[in-house]
Amino acid sequence: MREPAGYSYGRVTLNLTVRLGAHVESAGSGQLVAAETGFTLFRAPDTVRAPDVAFVRRERLPDPATTGFPEMAPDLIVEVLSPDDRPGETLAKVGDWLEAGARLAWVIDPQRRLARIYRADGTESVLAESDALDGEDVLPGFNCRLGAIL
Repeated sequence: MREPAGYSYGRVTLNLTVRLGAHVESAGSGQLVAAETGFTLFRAPDTVRAPDVAFVRRERLPDPATTGFPEMAPDLIVEVLSPDDRPGETLAKVGDWLEAGARLAWVIDPQRRLARIYRADGTESVLAESDALDGEDVLPGFNCRLGAIL
């Protein structure tokens, strides 16, 4: 059992979720789901992961009556680091997401005030707080300066 995340984690996660949610709603591009929403990424052995924020494009949405974990990876996943998160564990989670079909993964580090962006094509980039998170072709039109959510 892990302790709940701290204030900074919750503040940053909500700040980004509000901005993403407004964009997704106005664009009608899909659905955003909150932290602790599980997705089954692999079977045998079963691997269920729950990102801090996830976006699924409209054409890939699971049946709304789904009560368990949909067997899929979201198009975009966001992980907001807590001080006790280990870099190796986070990187392993990102690897699982991308291997299962996620197209874009954002790892936000509030303590270091940066973000690492991982793409399905294997490219990566690091953003400073003056740089912008960009939805790229996964969430076209979304753009938010990292410093605005930190």
